[in-house]
Amino acid sequence: MRFKGLDLNLLVALDALIAERNLSSAARKINLSQPAMSAAVARLRSYFGDELFGMRGRELVLSSRAQGLAAPVREALMHIELSIMARDAFDPARLNRRFKIALSDFMTVVFFRNVVERVTREAPTVSFQLEAPTDEHEELLRRGEIDFVILPDLFMSSTHPRAALFEERLVCVGCCTNRELPRRLTFDRYMSMGHVAVKHGGAPQTPVEQSILIDHAPTRRTDILVQSFSMIPPLLVGTNRIGTMPLGLARHFQRTMPLQIVELPHPFPAFTEAVQWPALHNSAPESLWMRDILLQEATRMATTQEPPVTSISEEADTAGHLVRSVSPLP
Repeated sequence: MRFKGLDLNLLVALDALIAERNLSSAARKINLSQPAMSAAVARLRSYFGDELFGMRGRELVLSSRAQGLAAPVREALMHIELSIMARDAFDPARLNRRFKIALSDFMTVVFFRNVVERVTREAPTVSFQLEAPTDEHEELLRRGEIDFVILPDLFMSSTHPRAALFEERLVCVGCCTNRELPRRLTFDRYMSMGHVAVKHGGAPQTPVEQSILIDHAPTRRTDILVQSFSMIPPLLVGTNRIGTMPLGLARHFQRTMPLQIVELPHPFPAFTEAVQWPALHNSAPESLWMRDILLQEATRMATTQEPPVTSISEEADTAGHLVRSVSPLP
């Protein structure tokens, strides 16, 4: 089919080339032979009057013209797929779909596993591809190549729709045998203790606590840097180190590890975990259905919160045995 002299099939080829940045991979993606894809490249160059692609080794390098075409071409194809080709009534029980979602280890453990359990019951042929957030998530949203991003809302793009899930806050965590961790933690004491801290490789943001401590980073004593919050608790057990992590995740590990949780000193405000999706998918039935599940599960989790945070400490009795005491934090 031609539109004003352009074979619209060439847009499919162009979109694949931009996404894959490799001629052979792009050809496989849209079921073309490599000679057919090479011919499509020649026709695209002729139509647009631009080379569109150069080569760096085996990788295609986009010209400025190709970069400018990337988003409009993807949007046009997505609108055709979502608005014109989706004719059947939406039925989650018959949906055969893999949702691609970027989220942290914390949100996977404390929240998304509940979503997976529910979807398994309601739509057994739906599957998920869960990935760590990266600095490319905004571009993936723009191109419609990711279905959802779940992050603290302060790190989200302003160009795509979003919805709040629930509020979370950070707490300080240490081993129950850590006698250096007082129940009421001052800021100076917090900064001087040995930390196991998170450094997200390739993430689009620094961890929440680092964004708050940006002016104090040089004075913070960091003994160990890890890739995720889930790696903190095992490195605290049996030591005098402390870690800073979301309360929900700390409670999760406290069920199986000898951990104590104490309130952080000022200033550590709460933050809101939110979900964001491509503007292109805003009216898509599949996205709407999954959004409803995410929001419903977030509400259900918020209404079944555990009791207030407790500080757990262990002290030696007169016989030298460890005695655990539990007291609620204010």
